[in-house]
Amino acid sequence: MVLGTSSGAGKSLMTTALCRLLQRAGEQPVPFKGQNMSNNAWVDQSGGEMAYSQALQAWAAGLEPHHSMNPVLLKPQGDSTSELIHMGQSVGLARAEHYYRDWFKPGWAAIRSGLSHLETAFPSGRLVLEGAGSPVEVNLQSRDLTNLRLAQFLRARCILVADIERGGVFAQLVGTLGLLRTVERPLIRGLLINRFRGRRELFDEGRRWLEQNTGIPVLGVMPWLDELFPPEDSLDLLERGKRKASAEIEIVVIKLPSLSNFSDLDPLEAEPSVQLRWLTPGEPLGNPAAVILPGSKQTMTDLKQLQKSKIAAELRNYVNNGGHIFGICGGMQMLGKRLNDPDALEGKDINNSSQGGLDLLPLNTDYGCIKALQQRCSNALWPRGGIQIEGFELHRGSSSSICTEAEPIFPIASDPDLGYWLPYGSFGGVVAGTYLHGIFENGIWRRCWLNQLRKRKGLALLSEQQAHHRKQRDLLLDRLADAFEAHVNIEPLLRP
Repeated sequence: MVLGTSSGAGKSLMTTALCRLLQRAGEQPVPFKGQNMSNNAWVDQSGGEMAYSQALQAWAAGLEPHHSMNPVLLKPQGDSTSELIHMGQSVGLARAEHYYRDWFKPGWAAIRSGLSHLETAFPSGRLVLEGAGSPVEVNLQSRDLTNLRLAQFLRARCILVADIERGGVFAQLVGTLGLLRTVERPLIRGLLINRFRGRRELFDEGRRWLEQNTGIPVLGVMPWLDELFPPEDSLDLLERGKRKASAEIEIVVIKLPSLSNFSDLDPLEAEPSVQLRWLTPGEPLGNPAAVILPGSKQTMTDLKQLQKSKIAAELRNYVNNGGHIFGICGGMQMLGKRLNDPDALEGKDINNSSQGGLDLLPLNTDYGCIKALQQRCSNALWPRGGIQIEGFELHRGSSSSICTEAEPIFPIASDPDLGYWLPYGSFGGVVAGTYLHGIFENGIWRRCWLNQLRKRKGLALLSEQQAHHRKQRDLLLDRLADAFEAHVNIEPLLRP
């Protein structure tokens, strides 16, 4: 089990690295995080919802992601309220102050169910567990679902990760160990220093001090990694977006207040010729090659924020002057003419059940209680026909065209209302949108879409025979595992 001294210590990436390292050594690692809190989600082949970070860990382990690897998922939607996902399916809403009173026992039951499924599916596998936050929040320890309660239940061998970049690494580790109960202390088999800048030997004295004063070996000192991986929290987007010397076009992504599924943009982030600029409503739009409106956990609430800011008027002016706008899931819904939400499923204001959209696509969206959760495969008709697309749906509501001007992105016969595009104005503007998460992972489609933008700027076209993003992701996972293997000794974790 990978525990951390705090949120953001690096548990997710270290767990991912451990999964890939064990897989390369001939074992079958099985990732598991009992409870996660994230709006960055994935839908598995059975239509179950799970955190994207556990899907990434499954790919690192050479497995197809399954919701049992993350049996409890909390999806924050503002006002101290979260949607609860148990074993892949939504089971209701919970306020923070009532969560442990009402949902502790059902949550533990979901965790036991996830473990039972994995034990049956992988009888010879080795569970690789990821903790959440800090394991020693003293006010929450008696109700902790996913750290030391789980570690004790499974008799897990634990590694404790601390982020030296934050400073105070000795206090982080010694303080955490000091707050462990007597029965919990033997579970910790090793310490790991993460995000160290400079030569490792500069920390030799600190390493010796930690081992002498805690009696626990320091298993490694991980260097700072520059590779981009999907962050667990959208606040980490602030650390992304480094300027690229090779960038030739800029694409603006609207950073919605309730942004979700931001990993949709990772394939564009990985394109050497593309610079993503994350724009908070209220900041100037400028004149990018394209604007992307991503998904939202509170579509109608975020739409109100856009309409209150100048960005709504800027987007209309931008596309009237030849700009390209692309919406994904909730982003496509916002681009439409009207959104009807009588049960306040996508917003908190039950008194405003119908709301005008940005009116850039002739679509109406009606929300219902049934959530679309499924993987999809289709053939794109735009920007060029005959391109096979894979992705997944994760949304409430259905959108339908109210006129014949909007063209379908996918064949209506097999994929009704999955996406639309519309030529806009006399200067070559385009507005398009789709419900399909992961659309940019499809290499040929992504390059074809980018080439539309490059052609307008007079740039040479990119090769469309670009490998699917999963191959690039796999390469990055190997690089992560290489670094982990070079800097961390996992032998104490493997010994009984």
